[in-house]
Amino acid sequence: MDLNAVRTFVAAADAGQFQVAAAELAVTQQAVSKRIAALERDLGVRLFTRTPRGAELTIDGQAFLPHARELLRVGQRAVESVHAGRRPLRVDVIASRSAQSALMRGFHRAHPEIDLDVVMLFDIDRAVAAIRSGAIDASFRAVATPGHPLPEDITSVRVLDESLQLLTGPAHALAGARSVTIAQLAGHRIWMPGLVPGTEWAAYYDDLVAEFGLTIEATGPNFGSDALLDTVADTPALATFMGADSRLVWPAGHGLRRIPVTDPTPVYPHSLLWHRDNPHPALATLRAHLAATAAGHDAAGTWAPGWANPH
Repeated sequence: MDLNAVRTFVAAADAGQFQVAAAELAVTQQAVSKRIAALERDLGVRLFTRTPRGAELTIDGQAFLPHARELLRVGQRAVESVHAGRRPLRVDVIASRSAQSALMRGFHRAHPEIDLDVVMLFDIDRAVAAIRSGAIDASFRAVATPGHPLPEDITSVRVLDESLQLLTGPAHALAGARSVTIAQLAGHRIWMPGLVPGTEWAAYYDDLVAEFGLTIEATGPNFGSDALLDTVADTPALATFMGADSRLVWPAGHGLRRIPVTDPTPVYPHSLLWHRDNPHPALATLRAHLAATAAGHDAAGTWAPGWANPH
């Protein structure tokens, strides 16, 4: 159905005269007559009766009018849904309990007037494809991971270096330490079943192992964070790494310990990615917020992979 014809019908119904409707729509009276005639042919009914005073709605016209108004409202909402600034800002945070999610919660608290859609995409290739297609506006990722160079139309800025912590159960040999050096971790079994080959986090931990001679095991199925915490709590020989800004909750009886790692402190480099031609005004607001509130990077006493993009 031609929405211009529907819009013309509503204007003529409100005005009561084709001439007045034509003036309001900035078209000729002949154009109004043609549009309404075409609409009547589509519907198979007469919508107006000509009278000395102008044009009056027929019974069918009266029945169609409220639906015509709704059609125009739906059409307007459809247009607004794809106009930058009139739809929610869509951002990929990878996981709900991650540092990226915490950054977006901070942004929402600072800018509650901005509508947000938060999505969670698993790998960087899907995230970049979604940015390029316009399915999302931005994504938090570690870049530039080896084997995953960013396309020229994708821009990134490093927004947060998240310190790693060692997570142990109460019976682990390091459980009582207030902090541990990374050299002290050599020889200890660090279990991380979520390290999927080809992901950016797997690349990060591969470099960490190579740099400091650590032992990281990714064996066994990944049943999620709850199962990981259960196993670490019950197994004195196992520990795992966790980002300092990750928000995980475990039962009090687990007695888990979060222990800072030092000399140097490994940090996970989070960057924000977006398409350089994305016009959404809230994207600029998000970038400004992160620039003003997120911690810096490459601080003294920290380590990140050589491929981590400092820009």
